[in-house]
Amino acid sequence: MNIHRPLVTLAALLVTGTSVCWCGPVNINAADAPTLAQELRGIGPVKAQAIVEYRQKHGAFRSVDELAQVKGISQKLIDRNRADLRLGQGVPAPAAAARPAARPATRR
Repeated sequence: MNIHRPLVTLAALLVTGTSVCWCGPVNINAADAPTLAQELRGIGPVKAQAIVEYRQKHGAFRSVDELAQVKGISQKLIDRNRADLRLGQGVPAPAAAARPAARPATRR
């Protein structure tokens, strides 16, 4: 645990007038819009709210890649944040399951 992190963040805000993101693991099935916007790279308030609204309408995300169904969320954005996305408490979100290769047709 880095006890100096809040002081560095406060100093950065005071000096630059901008926010600093200490992106970290976030449960996409439980986080509110401000948390999603703060913790995920490339996700601002509008996209974060869209994620929450999608979750409320369709239920919990079953995979990280389901985020691509949310308007404004691209696969590239998902991949950029994949290491920090969680589906539950502390459980890393698995990558999309690869489709098995098609089996060649067999003659009978």
